[in-house]
Amino acid sequence: MIEQAILISIIVAFAITTISSPFFIPFLRKLKFGQSIREEGPASHQKKSGTPTMGGIMIVLAAIVTTVIVALIYELFSIEIALLLFVTLGYGLLGFLDDYIKVVLKRNLGLTSKQKLIGQIVIALIFYFVFQMFQFSTEITIPGTNFELNLGWAYALLIIFMLVGGSNAVNLTDGLDGLLAGTAAIAFGAYAILAWNQSQYDVAIFSLAVVGAVLGFLVFNAHPAKVFMGDTGSLALGGAIVTVAILTKLEILLIIIGGVFVIETLSVIMQVISFKTTGKRIFRMSPLHHHYELIGWSEWRVVVTFWSVGLLFAILAIYIEVWL
Repeated sequence: MIEQAILISIIVAFAITTISSPFFIPFLRKLKFGQSIREEGPASHQKKSGTPTMGGIMIVLAAIVTTVIVALIYELFSIEIALLLFVTLGYGLLGFLDDYIKVVLKRNLGLTSKQKLIGQIVIALIFYFVFQMFQFSTEITIPGTNFELNLGWAYALLIIFMLVGGSNAVNLTDGLDGLLAGTAAIAFGAYAILAWNQSQYDVAIFSLAVVGAVLGFLVFNAHPAKVFMGDTGSLALGGAIVTVAILTKLEILLIIIGGVFVIETLSVIMQVISFKTTGKRIFRMSPLHHHYELIGWSEWRVVVTFWSVGLLFAILAIYIEVWL
């Protein structure tokens, strides 16, 4: 029964995205929801200008609809699923607003950093209040050990830090055709396995619904991309994977499973600090994927390499949690 629900989740979400995309992409193009390419980005990306964006709407809807249908049919709907849907939709709507300002109002930077941060924190705080209301554990565990630490009220700070930092880290990774869709599929797949191992079938169903949705999106987002997910998709995916990590009590393991996202973020931080303190850049351009482009790697080579690294991180995380 559970195995059937798991299989249906990934298949239905994949089908929704792949079937809706050929209709939705021309609709975005008709509305002139085309991506504006930043002038400071790689020159080779200028040819992508005008490619329909906000395709993340398909990912979010496919994941949410599939999760609700499967959870209700198999009587697995829970407060965990409700929290996952809330954060995914909340961050997705925040990203949609950012995309809308960029694309429709022609403000290339979208929401200001302050506006986006406030939105991210508000959603995180609402999540924490519900989390507390249902008396979820505020303990964290060191992967591969039996060491546990109860953070108490400080767990609220951890949740805010993880949701804000995680959603931004995933957002930074969305810079090449198929890069985020592939790495997200791998990361959510890893958490689906770990949730299944913990008998958290509701979380596993959601995670695999996301896997199906992003793989369906990848059919149209792989190089050369016919559509971009925009902040609508990247912020939603970032919020969702952090929530999965929190609900499975594998918060620290996210550093490994989301290793590609962490590395991308660190490359930006290192670049900024180096340039402000020494006037020199460590990388030709950050995030890191742009550095490899500028040293001569093809876009597809960068993407496949990052996918491979993400897969190795996922395997390592599963090994640590299940077998170590």
